[in-house]
Amino acid sequence: MTTKPRIGIVISTTRAARFADKPTHWLKAIAEARDDIEVEIVDLRDYPMPFFEEASSPGYAPVNHPVAQAWAKTMAALDGYIFITAEYNHSISGVLKNALDHAYPEYSKKPAAFLGYGGVGGARAVQQLRLILAELQVATLKFAVHINANEMLPLMKDEKDFGDFPYLADAAKLMLDDLAWWAGALKTARAA
Repeated sequence: MTTKPRIGIVISTTRAARFADKPTHWLKAIAEARDDIEVEIVDLRDYPMPFFEEASSPGYAPVNHPVAQAWAKTMAALDGYIFITAEYNHSISGVLKNALDHAYPEYSKKPAAFLGYGGVGGARAVQQLRLILAELQVATLKFAVHINANEMLPLMKDEKDFGDFPYLADAAKLMLDDLAWWAGALKTARAA
């Protein structure tokens, strides 16, 4: 058994032509080179939940749908999250909001960091996500990775790779340093 915090890299879109896989695998490789956290990919494609229609909030009673229960179990087992989020109409994807609605205590008192992409680097989606996570008692962190259209488009077309944008790796390191500290501190606090 490890004492390292377990971090879920949450792929927040399910579209067939999504860009999310590229930054997810890039970030996972950077994170796996560290010795202070363990990471795993959590893909919303693996959790096809219905629209939230439970009788009450998961804050008051567990959800009944088996896929939502599996999602909640996965969220509970993690010590922190990195949300890979696209920007859809200045916000997050509907599938991410729906997934977040299907759990509550499982997220509590854990940190979250962000990799956003799209218009203005997904910054508006990240801001919306911060508001939602505040209600779920998640500690959202300052440092994030933002992939703007001028980076995203050549990455999507395989005209460039992440090595062409070294400042993204710098941002990822800063974000992961912060996340590792918070995940460790909050894991210790939750255990006490």
